[in-house]
Amino acid sequence: MSGRDTILARIRAATGGAEGDAPDRLAARPRGPRPARADDDPVARFMAEAHAAGGTVSGPVPPEDVPAAIAEWLAAENLPARLAASPDPALDRYPWSSRPLLTLERRRADPGDRVSLTPCFAGVAETGTLAMLSGSERPVTLNFLPEAHVALVGTRDLVGAYEDLWARVREAGDTPRTVNLITGPSRSADIGQELRMGAHGPRRLHIVLVDDGPPEGSDET
Repeated sequence: MSGRDTILARIRAATGGAEGDAPDRLAARPRGPRPARADDDPVARFMAEAHAAGGTVSGPVPPEDVPAAIAEWLAAENLPARLAASPDPALDRYPWSSRPLLTLERRRADPGDRVSLTPCFAGVAETGTLAMLSGSERPVTLNFLPEAHVALVGTRDLVGAYEDLWARVREAGDTPRTVNLITGPSRSADIGQELRMGAHGPRRLHIVLVDDGPPEGSDET
C-alpha cells in the first residue's frame, strides 16, 4: 500500500466512509449550520428585514389585489404607471385589466425606463433578500436599469435561509446562467463615505408580498 492509500484509508476510517462512496457523499450535499433567525416566522422576518434594508413592502395581499397595490404605490411615489414588465408567464395570473391605467410592456428594460416589474423565484427571510433567476423570459436588465423596481414574491416562495434557497434552485431543474440576490435598493458609500442611492441599480425597491399559501416547509395547513 502506498503512502497515499494509507492516508486515504485513515481518513475513511476516521469519518466512517467506505472506498468508492465519494459520489454519494457529494450528491447528499450536507448543509452547514442555520442561523436562528431562519427559523422565525418567514413572513414576519422577511418583511422586517426587507424594511431594514431600505425597501418597502405591501401585503401580504391576495393575487387579485396585486394590481391595486402596485398602482397605489406608484401614485404615492409620483411614478408613472407605465412599467417595463417581465415576459415571464408568472405575471399572467394577475387581473391587470382591473387597473386599466397600468400599462405593462412585456420586454427587457431600456435605459429610459423609470419603473420595472418582475416576479421573483424566492425570498430569503433571514435577510429580506429577493432571488431572481435569469432566462429568456426573465431579462436581467429589469433588475438594474430602471429607477424603481417593483418585485412580486409569493408567501409560499419564502424560505428561511440561503441554504434553503440553493436547495430550491437545484430542485427547480436547469441551473440558470445568473442568480441575482437583491437586498434593498442599490446604494454605495465608496465615494467620500457619503451614502448615495441608486449607485449600481434602482434607487427604490418595492416588494408586493402575494398571499398564495403558507411558505414552503411551514407547519401551517
